[in-house]
Amino acid sequence: MTVSRTICLGFLAVIIIGAILLMMPFSTSSGTWDDPIVALFTSTSAVCVTGLSIVDPGTYFSFWGQLFIALLAQIGGLGYMTCTTFLILLIGQKFNLRQKIAIQQALDRPGISGSRQIIRSIIATTLIFEITGIFLLLIAFVPKHGWNQGLWLAIFHSVSAWNNAGFSLFKDSLVGYQTSPLVVFTITGLIIFGGIGYQVILEMYICVRDKIQKKQIKRVLSLDFKVAITTTFMLLIIGTIAFFLVEVKNPQTLSNFNFSDKLLLAWFQSVTPRTAGFNTIDIAGMTNAGLFITIALMFIGASPGGTGGGIKTTTLRVLTSCTRAVLQGKEEVLLYERRISLTLIIKAVGVLIGSIATVIIATILIALTDPEVPFIQLLFEVVSAFATVGLSMGITASVTTGAKLILIATMYIGRVGVLLLMSAILGDPSPSRVHYPEENLLVG
Repeated sequence: MTVSRTICLGFLAVIIIGAILLMMPFSTSSGTWDDPIVALFTSTSAVCVTGLSIVDPGTYFSFWGQLFIALLAQIGGLGYMTCTTFLILLIGQKFNLRQKIAIQQALDRPGISGSRQIIRSIIATTLIFEITGIFLLLIAFVPKHGWNQGLWLAIFHSVSAWNNAGFSLFKDSLVGYQTSPLVVFTITGLIIFGGIGYQVILEMYICVRDKIQKKQIKRVLSLDFKVAITTTFMLLIIGTIAFFLVEVKNPQTLSNFNFSDKLLLAWFQSVTPRTAGFNTIDIAGMTNAGLFITIALMFIGASPGGTGGGIKTTTLRVLTSCTRAVLQGKEEVLLYERRISLTLIIKAVGVLIGSIATVIIATILIALTDPEVPFIQLLFEVVSAFATVGLSMGITASVTTGAKLILIATMYIGRVGVLLLMSAILGDPSPSRVHYPEENLLVG
């Protein structure tokens, strides 16, 4: 039982337990036993913080069912190992080396030291952001829905947004609040900080604290911080501009709104493909250009250590830096005056190839089970599932059972990670002292 197998089987166990709970009569609004496929799909989508759903969670599930979805999304967002480690902390046990290595792999950290402190910081950060989101959303939801329903809506959507889960209790997601700056900026703020990574948030907090306290300490920002912040900022700005330009004349999305509302809608649509899953416009009504931009942003995803999916911003930057080095004729790959190791480059290439292969295979299989589905809708759904985004063009509920099972597997692979899953299947590599001769190969 390797560390990677522990993590993969842990997620699988949580999905199965969630599916059993969602099948119970008290979890459905009708009070009857739930369809096993619906329960399994919803549980997988929640644990994998995807947000794809084949039923309307707000009407199909009772309060208990909605509560289970929120809890599963919380566990999925924090990660199986983080939740397990937190329980170990609560009962006062000490970490062994195996648990420290598991935390290091689950959070994609460079070392195993400070595991106890990082888990406490993650839990504290999560609570601070989610509680802040709840108070802000109360202002928008309570006047319209009353205190009891408004409070539950605020809690559910704050948890869903921070964990990039994308589940909403409204039938049209957040379309009803598409021009509300309070809801839009609260949800997008939770999405961005939830997906940027805990390490980045903690480093940001330390820098701000030192400036407020006027400490004369010159801190060197980590490469993770620089890459996550700059890449996220660039993608958000480019995405907003791109969506505004391609959808501005589309009567089904932006053309009927004033300029400020158009920018607000374009901003939200730029944020939500970063593995969030909420929508304030009709996704099915978007232009093909807008859909393809969304697919690209979904595939890139969030940053390592956060609650989002995709190939991650760091992978994108490493690969683009490799491309730039080749075009400039350089033998070293540099990023912010730091040399990128060959091991990291190989890992980035592996993530890209494995992710593309997963998307291609899943797309082909669903094309065989549901040949009547248009290609753009099929590709959109598969990338949304793999990148754990949750955006949909409205075909999730109508596809065959075989296609739903393929989407379940795709969501699972996207959440645990291609490399981690392959490591769990193949086992840890055995060391070798054999070194083969090097030979050139024509490329490009």
